[in-house]
Amino acid sequence: MLSVTRRLAAATLILGCLAGSAWAADAPKVKFATSAGDIVVEVYPDKAPKTVENFLQYVRDKHYDGTIFHRVIDRFMVQGGGMDRNMVEKKTRPPVAHEGRQAFDKGLRNETGTLAMARTADPDSATAQFFINVANNAFLDPQAQPDKPGYTVFGRVVSGMDVVNKIKTMPTGNVGMHGDVPLTPVVIQSAAIVK
Repeated sequence: MLSVTRRLAAATLILGCLAGSAWAADAPKVKFATSAGDIVVEVYPDKAPKTVENFLQYVRDKHYDGTIFHRVIDRFMVQGGGMDRNMVEKKTRPPVAHEGRQAFDKGLRNETGTLAMARTADPDSATAQFFINVANNAFLDPQAQPDKPGYTVFGRVVSGMDVVNKIKTMPTGNVGMHGDVPLTPVVIQSAAIVK
């Protein structure tokens, strides 16, 4: 009897792993062709639907083409999607509703390699800018207190983390009022849905 129970438990575990793999395989993927190399991310509409649709619409609209990674902090994150090479912010659509708690409750965390929405102090201010965590940044996750809503994680790097790691260590400086700007611009030449 014990042997049958162990077999059933093992089979359940294997099926769960396979289902998780199939779920990830069905996630939409976006390829960023950058001047530092290609980065592919997958996004999770089942965990942060409004955020993912907002992001994918910016991709479809070619908004990210020609933008740069304009804020880079090693051991923290690399941020992009809003500024051109001259540090001029591109026009955006209205902000998307904050889904940080919803995504967190469904298992998404600000961990190394995850993709999250950048925003101001207002949780409902995210538009086009995003960041890739290059460290485990649990302090960016939603907390129990209403005044700590966190940042919405909505995807993960699935290819090109070596490129992200190259970007995170680039020398940075100030450009006008902006700090932590790579001295050699890292340009997103194109962003496209690849699946």
